Amino acid sequence: MSEASPAPAERPVLLEVKGLKKHFAIKRGMFRRQVGTLRAVDDVDLKVYEGETLGLVGESGCGKTTLGRLVLRLYEATAGQVLLRVGPDEVVDLLQLDAKRLRALRRHMQMVFQDPYSSLDPRMTVLDIVGEPLLECGIARGKELAGKVRELLEAVGLEVEHIKRYPHAFSGGQRQRIGVARALAPNPKLIVCDEPVSALDVSVQAQILNLLVDLQQKFSLTLLFISHDLAVVQHACNRVAVMYVGRLVELAPTAGLFERPRHPYTEALLRAVPKADPDAANEPLPLMGEVADASNPPSGCYFHPRCPHVREQCRTQTPAWTEVEPGHFVACHLARELNLKGV
Repeated sequence: MSEASPAPAERPVLLEVKGLKKHFAIKRGMFRRQVGTLRAVDDVDLKVYEGETLGLVGESGCGKTTLGRLVLRLYEATAGQVLLRVGPDEVVDLLQLDAKRLRALRRHMQMVFQDPYSSLDPRMTVLDIVGEPLLECGIARGKELAGKVRELLEAVGLEVEHIKRYPHAFSGGQRQRIGVARALAPNPKLIVCDEPVSALDVSVQAQILNLLVDLQQKFSLTLLFISHDLAVVQHACNRVAVMYVGRLVELAPTAGLFERPRHPYTEALLRAVPKADPDAANEPLPLMGEVADASNPPSGCYFHPRCPHVREQCRTQTPAWTEVEPGHFVACHLARELNLKGV
């Protein structure tokens, strides 16, 4: 990221999530009776500033993808607000919009999916795939549409001669570039990237990451970057939010979080990252027990059954979301006492 970029707090808020929840009913038996509730996203507050890349990390199943889809209202939320700034003086709650108004605002928010193989329609050419958002949003038609598609393909590093090809003719990295071009087509304010490089080879991952960083700066994009790979997040993101069992446990500027984490779970994630030096010993922090069950979470802090620093307070009281340093938030009773290791 550019060193000259202003601090996130100096930028206007593009997206704000307040008290967001998503509960899925657990049904069993012949008559599909509800026997429980899965708290996939459990009371999340989050701000995304204009022009930044915010990373969202955590173990598989922690609710990252569900949160990303709630932001775009691909899932209907159980409770909360998703506030999007669509104009200088206009902020709308996406969860309160009817279908017609929501459809009109879709151009402001797009998504790059995890799997480049299944996210593209095999029956459509590149022209059709990238041009569809332009048609749906009434941006271009006919020759103008073809010209804009060529511009988008050049922007993502694809050959314009391939505009009439179908997805099966491309590699995984090229398909993901097509997906990025499709997301860029309606000139959105926000793009949610749902683990956009996890299905790609390592060498191709670097190319797509560098492409996203370049496009973010070139088009002043705002990205919500979902990933489980901390090395990828460190390279691509301005700030990082850490999620555990549907809740945010830490949020900080990337450098601050990697150098001095304030939550034991964040420390465990950082220490589990393999070191590039073959002579360096990897010493992952041992965590007791299993990931908490989102359908039956523990009392108090959800992380307390696995935390090596647990105290009685952690077992009974839910930790408050607290700003321990400027821009560094954490939900941990012991955040000001512990001296945790970063990288």
